[in-house]
Amino acid sequence: MLKKGSKLYSILTGTCPKCQNESMYVDKNPYNLSRIFQMHERCSHCEQKYKIEPSFFYGAMYVSYGVGIAFGVAAFIISYIFLGTNLKIAFIAIITTLVAFMPVIMRLSRNIWINMFVDYDKDWNKK
Repeated sequence: MLKKGSKLYSILTGTCPKCQNESMYVDKNPYNLSRIFQMHERCSHCEQKYKIEPSFFYGAMYVSYGVGIAFGVAAFIISYIFLGTNLKIAFIAIITTLVAFMPVIMRLSRNIWINMFVDYDKDWNKK
């Protein structure tokens, strides 16, 4: 299901969207908060530039909103419907989930954003 060459592979692993051979991030761990925003300038394999234009990843903020809503809805459904908590506890669960997963949401949003503009090229090394 999660095969190299698919958009989903690049989005979930944070690899280069063009060749999918290298992580876009200096540190693969999103919870290393001092390095959360640090990305390589280019892919060392295919030379894909990650910051395609100045302020390119500002667009990822819009994606982040949608991803955050998805995480919040999931937290609500799990706490309120499956666990049967009251609305106050469900609200606390949503806030806790959003704070705890903020680094993951941020990276996931960047991955989705760049994958909207760069396609996988299986023949990148033949050019």
